[in-house]
Amino acid sequence: MATKKPMTDEHKAALAKGRTEGRIVREYLEGLRATKPKRGRKRTPESVRKRLDAVEQELASADPMSELLLIQERRDLEAELEAMSATIDIEALESRFVEVAQSYSDSKSISYASWRDVGVPAAVLKRAGVSRAS
Repeated sequence: MATKKPMTDEHKAALAKGRTEGRIVREYLEGLRATKPKRGRKRTPESVRKRLDAVEQELASADPMSELLLIQERRDLEAELEAMSATIDIEALESRFVEVAQSYSDSKSISYASWRDVGVPAAVLKRAGVSRAS
């Protein structure tokens, strides 16, 4: 039976680098998705609070089925309001992404077009050194 060779320090470092780069790329892509403008009229914290007040008023005289739906709407509105208050520092995520994007692209064979398809701006890819020829 063959014995397992212990991992070299170089191999361990390469694995750690891959995990770090993957985390940075994932955080940036999640940040892009979270800050992507939605279609339609933009909701403000004030408009959400106004609807929450209206839901509370409607609950006072709601039948059981309407009450259920209104309670769920209230939960959704409260979550939306909380998400509005959470700020994402997309600039910090972007600068970290720029540092690792080229290396990550090379190691995973990710093309320029694929980055663009998931919403990474061309200017960010240029700063990262990822070109159309990549």
